[in-house]
Amino acid sequence: MKDTDREAVATAVQRVAGMLQRPDQLDKVEQYRRREARKKASVEARLKAAIQSQLDGVRTGLSQLHNALNDVKDVQQSLADVSKDWRQSINTIESLKDVKDAVVRHSQLAAAVENLKNIFSVPEIVRETQDLIEQGALLQAHRKLMDLECSRDGLMYEQYRMDSGNTRDMTLIHSYFGSTQGLSDELAKQLWMVLQRSLVTVRRDPTLLVSVVRIIEREEKIDRRILDRKKQTSFVPPGRPKNWKEKMFAILDRTVTTRIEGTQADTRESDKMWLVRHLEIIRKYVLDDLIVAKNLMVQCFPPHYEIFRNLLSMYHQALSTRMQELAAEDLEANEIVSLLTWVLNTYTSAEMMGNAELAPEVDVSILEPLLSPDVVSELLNTYMSILTSNIIAWLRKALETDKKDWIRETEPEADQDGSYQTTLPAIVFQMFEQNLQVAAQISEDLKTKVLVLCLQQMNSFLSRYKEEAQSYKEEHLRDRQHPHCYVQYMIAIINNCQTFKESIVSLKRKYLRSETEEGVSLTQPSMDGILDTIAQEGCSSLLEEVFLDLEQHLSELMTRKWLLGSNAVDIICVTVEDYFSDFAKIKKPYKKRMTAEAQRRVVLEYLRAVMQKRISFRSAEERKEGAERMVREAAQLRLLFRKLAAGFGEDADGHCDTIAAIAEVIKLTDPSLLYLEVSTLVSKYPDIRDEHIGALLAMRGDTSRDLKQTIIETLEQGPTQANPNYVPIFKEIMVPSLNVAKLLK
Repeated sequence: MKDTDREAVATAVQRVAGMLQRPDQLDKVEQYRRREARKKASVEARLKAAIQSQLDGVRTGLSQLHNALNDVKDVQQSLADVSKDWRQSINTIESLKDVKDAVVRHSQLAAAVENLKNIFSVPEIVRETQDLIEQGALLQAHRKLMDLECSRDGLMYEQYRMDSGNTRDMTLIHSYFGSTQGLSDELAKQLWMVLQRSLVTVRRDPTLLVSVVRIIEREEKIDRRILDRKKQTSFVPPGRPKNWKEKMFAILDRTVTTRIEGTQADTRESDKMWLVRHLEIIRKYVLDDLIVAKNLMVQCFPPHYEIFRNLLSMYHQALSTRMQELAAEDLEANEIVSLLTWVLNTYTSAEMMGNAELAPEVDVSILEPLLSPDVVSELLNTYMSILTSNIIAWLRKALETDKKDWIRETEPEADQDGSYQTTLPAIVFQMFEQNLQVAAQISEDLKTKVLVLCLQQMNSFLSRYKEEAQSYKEEHLRDRQHPHCYVQYMIAIINNCQTFKESIVSLKRKYLRSETEEGVSLTQPSMDGILDTIAQEGCSSLLEEVFLDLEQHLSELMTRKWLLGSNAVDIICVTVEDYFSDFAKIKKPYKKRMTAEAQRRVVLEYLRAVMQKRISFRSAEERKEGAERMVREAAQLRLLFRKLAAGFGEDADGHCDTIAAIAEVIKLTDPSLLYLEVSTLVSKYPDIRDEHIGALLAMRGDTSRDLKQTIIETLEQGPTQANPNYVPIFKEIMVPSLNVAKLLK
């Protein structure tokens, strides 16, 4: 207390010091004293009120505790009295056992009396119930069945309560109500029949379906009530629980499965399109059924049945099972495609599960796949294997068919540009297109694999095509009269090569997303090379045909007959032009190459005639006449090949100028100028060799041995600078087996 007093005095001193800091505040001391007195009085009043309130609360609490103590004493006394009375009444309770048994018997008799009317009328109720079931009045029939079962179950329960071990009486009751179970089974059959046709019934008579659902719901409630009672009494009536709701879903599941399986109307033997028809019927049926279920059936079932979700699950499972069964069969390639297209694309498309009428209840993004990835992969491998065999067979058959056309007596067809062609490229690439379009319906990956397969088989096919074209040529050479249209069909074979190249490029551009896919781009140069080889060999065979006809006339060149006025070159030009009127049917890339090759070959044969020393001019007049004839014939050949090369935009004079250059050497009258003329010739044609010069000088017939030797030796010492654009021609000309020394003599 002393510390508190001291603390209070210190606080008061601080407050007074704070009030009296200035001299003028001394005048207000009395005012300060009165204010502090008022504050003190106010605090004391509040303190007294608080203390009084606490005292009142303590007084009330003490009073309540006193009352509670008295109540506890009263309860204790009452419990003691009850305990005393209970001990005294134990013997009395023992003596009331007979009364208890009488009460039980009374209860049983009361139940019997209560059901007496039903007991005596059981046969009649059974007949009425049977009639109602047959009439289709299912709700009324079920009501009477419930009455029968209620009477039976009530009697059996009372018997069970009185003597659960008395099986004789229980059996007696059960046999008396024996028809009840039969009626229940008969009613269940009617219910299941309605449920099996529920998708039809809900459109024609939804009330009937609602009645069935109401009956099932009643039975479910009875089952729940009996199971609850079983927990207390362990008594379960016969035939319970019926579990009709569970059986209802099982019936619907079997109905869905049967409906899916029953859509196969045809077999492969009766209809090649059996699977397409089967899948289309499934699609239509499933879509129609689910739309009906969503719009109508959900109104006939309680919400907690989730009938649409359950039906959707049943249809999905049934479809999955059916697709697995189909996948396990020995399917053909087109059937595998139909199945995979349906499973992977059609099923989730707007034509089926993605249909707007099923949204939003059906979300295709969460549907499980109908076939597992392993099964799909196995089907794809089987398809690729079958497709490989089919493509090989198709290509072989197409080539055999084309070969038969090669020996026909009629010319091949021409395209819009007038170029000969056969149907082979169109048949081959139409087949490829069909298979690629089919594969694209399944997946991009399969489309790429099929494209790779097609190109690989195309590579092998072109090798066979090349062999057959070569055989065709060899067979013709054995008998040039057959086939009648050899030239025309060889032109068609050449043109087919260009068509193949264009079609391959078009196919890759259309079906390949990028050139790096699966290394497909690497196959193009290989096939282009084979096709160019086939076309080149075809062009060579046609030129062989030309030169076989020209052989006799080429052999007249540079002979005495030629010098005296042979028309060999005229015939050569007419023959070449005649052949090239047919060769005009060759497509431009190969026609251009062939024209250049024809010119080179003609000039080459002309030069070969010069180098074969068929003639040796005897005088200057003969040399002049021969040279002028060579110049005229060079101009004649130049004119011919200019005409043939019209439209190619290239110089057609180059090789023909060689003949004119040789003529200049022969025409020269002054032998002393031969060195200059020959050196000019050598500088222009650097591949010309000593034997060529020797043969040329020997043909002049006026060059001495020493001059020939001097010219050749001098030319050997002087290096020649070849034109980078020069195309060698003399290196292909072999001088007959006369050595240079003999030519110089």
